[in-house]
Amino acid sequence: MFKLLLLFVALPAIELAILIELGSRFGTLHTIGLIIVTGVVGASLARGQGVSVVRAIQSEIAEGRLPANSMVDGVIILLAAALLMTPGVLTDAFGFLCLVPAFRNGVRAALWRRMEDAVRENRIQVDFHGGFPGQPESDLHQERVVYDVDDSRNRPPDDSL
Repeated sequence: MFKLLLLFVALPAIELAILIELGSRFGTLHTIGLIIVTGVVGASLARGQGVSVVRAIQSEIAEGRLPANSMVDGVIILLAAALLMTPGVLTDAFGFLCLVPAFRNGVRAALWRRMEDAVRENRIQVDFHGGFPGQPESDLHQERVVYDVDDSRNRPPDDSL
């Protein structure tokens, strides 16, 4: 709850205070120009990087690999575009940082660590349904039986495996 309060109340209030201060120091037109320029430049950069991520995803799928890292990059770039089109200095700074590949790699690594921790602690479960190129079609439509390894009541006897 506290994080949402910071995100939706404190951050916009801080952004507004910064924009008001910029407007009083540099003038209203210059501040509005800054907002427009960062939005246009940011959207253009995000679009270019987004197109390259889509190409990378297509290439990885064609090679039969799961494009997990590229998909996460695509989400981060989409977030960056949204932040850059939102008026504000802090959101623009974070948006531009998300467009820097080295920063994006760090964000992606942190996200993977959090997801791995959540899976390890059983806060989330991951299941994969589907196939890879070259996998026989009949393997895709077989009924799958899933056993909860944490619940001994649902576990089958050893001889039924």
